Amino acid sequence: MNIYQQLVKQKLKTITPEELVAYSREYGLPITVSQAKQILHLARTNDINVFDPEERKKWVRELAKITSPDIARKANELFLKFVQKK
Repeated sequence: MNIYQQLVKQKLKTITPEELVAYSREYGLPITVSQAKQILHLARTNDINVFDPEERKKWVRELAKITSPDIARKANELFLKFVQKK
């Protein structure tokens, strides 16, 4: 795992639901604090690597269950842009 991936994992461990909501709005993916809590619980209890295409697909499916298919699709698009920039 490279330093970039480690930074992402560390941020997931320390971000608050309120921060996640703020980021989501900034990127046009509005979620509620309740949804943010569920998302963070999922991220913290499962070792999900968004840099791996198969794991990201699983993550997106779970995200769709918590939020909506539209938000999950948009989040996946952001993940893809993010991963390509590394």
